[in-house]
Amino acid sequence: MSSASMKECLQLQLLEMEMLFSMFPNQGEVKLEDVNVLTTIKRYLEGTREALPPKIEFIITLQIEEPKVKIDLQVTMPHSYPYVALQLFGRSSELDRQQQLLLNRSLTSYIGTFDPGELCVCAAIQWLQDNSASYFLNRKLVYEPSTQAKPVKNTFLRMWIYSHHIYQQDLRKKILDVGKRLDVTGFCMTGKPGIICVEGFKEHCEEFWHTIRYPNWKHISCKHAESIETEGNGEDLRLFHSFEELLLEAHGDYGLRNDYHMNLGQFLEFLKKHKSEHVFQILFGIESKSSDS
Repeated sequence: MSSASMKECLQLQLLEMEMLFSMFPNQGEVKLEDVNVLTTIKRYLEGTREALPPKIEFIITLQIEEPKVKIDLQVTMPHSYPYVALQLFGRSSELDRQQQLLLNRSLTSYIGTFDPGELCVCAAIQWLQDNSASYFLNRKLVYEPSTQAKPVKNTFLRMWIYSHHIYQQDLRKKILDVGKRLDVTGFCMTGKPGIICVEGFKEHCEEFWHTIRYPNWKHISCKHAESIETEGNGEDLRLFHSFEELLLEAHGDYGLRNDYHMNLGQFLEFLKKHKSEHVFQILFGIESKSSDS
């Protein structure tokens, strides 16, 4: 990597550290391995220091609200970050080794969905605050004495997500990649409006939802969710067999512009085929004109 692009990386790293210090202003919340590292990097960028500065390494202590626990997130920024992967590891005295391993595996795969050049420490912190509770709760369940082995119940979830539009090629690719990586099924209808349905075990659907939203997809909402308790693997509850992109014919002269509207009549037929006609009104506020009535 050239020194010019290395400098660009270091400038982005300083910018992200500024954001972190404003998010965690209290003394000791962000603990730098080398307290002088930021000054050293600034001197390098100004040209008053020739040697490559050390990497930024620090620990952030996160307070999780429910359950009341702390996670220490250890972060190392390689010189070429954000164009190479960030090194992260979350630790907590409240987690056993297995749960800590699972938590870090999920965190690493979430960070892996970011494109080169995207800053992701703040997103990683948000992900831990939103997703870590289940790893602590699972730990408790393992050790609770039980007089009789009960079948493990899982929550099967189906989320119906509405967006004003889904056009961008890279966004569509990200949605499909995340859907195929996690054990979920459903579809993504591109165009205007954009509709996503994702189904599978609750933790997989929630990870999908968080991953596609961050860092900055604002005009998107989960309009409806259906959850079912199951003792099985949930396969019999699925309405879709894989996670695919749904391309329907569109109305209007959309060759000239992006602002094309999807054919909702065709979409309703698709929903009927997958026993989901009832969702049409929830998504669009229009009652479907059913031929049965």
